[in-house]
Amino acid sequence: MIRDTTETAREIGVADEVWVAACLLHREHPERKDFTIREIVDRAAREGLHVRRRPGVYVHVVQHCVANRPANPGRYRMLSETRRGYRKVFLPGEGWHPDRNEGRTRPVAEALPERYRDLVEWYEGLSNEVQAAAVDPILALRGLGRDLWQDQDADKYVAGLRQGWD
Repeated sequence: MIRDTTETAREIGVADEVWVAACLLHREHPERKDFTIREIVDRAAREGLHVRRRPGVYVHVVQHCVANRPANPGRYRMLSETRRGYRKVFLPGEGWHPDRNEGRTRPVAEALPERYRDLVEWYEGLSNEVQAAAVDPILALRGLGRDLWQDQDADKYVAGLRQGWD
């Protein structure tokens, strides 16, 4: 167990601790899409981000940080429930409960101990990849059929379609 006893570690928020644990799991196991609640809680404990193990970590993984669950009372959007008992890091484009519209999706880098600040950059890169890959099916239709008009005058084309309508 790595134990960080600096002031920064003692002051890290529970939600941030949960986010760090989930991100570390994703980074260490890129082949997996989600993790059990217990895996995230245990990873947070092994990391030793706080002076003592806090019971609030479990509640945050189960409820407070989960974007697609009703806010109760936490409004964070740091994790998503993928199936019963499983969570993943929340990414842009995923749905969330309306009560969580203003919820934070990640910690502020300066609020994390130095050795975890690269996770924010890793997360931003992952978020950008997800956003770039997301294609709105309606917007994807833009320009479809443009070649129909390439060699024609639009007025003549429509007039030709209307011939014989009398």
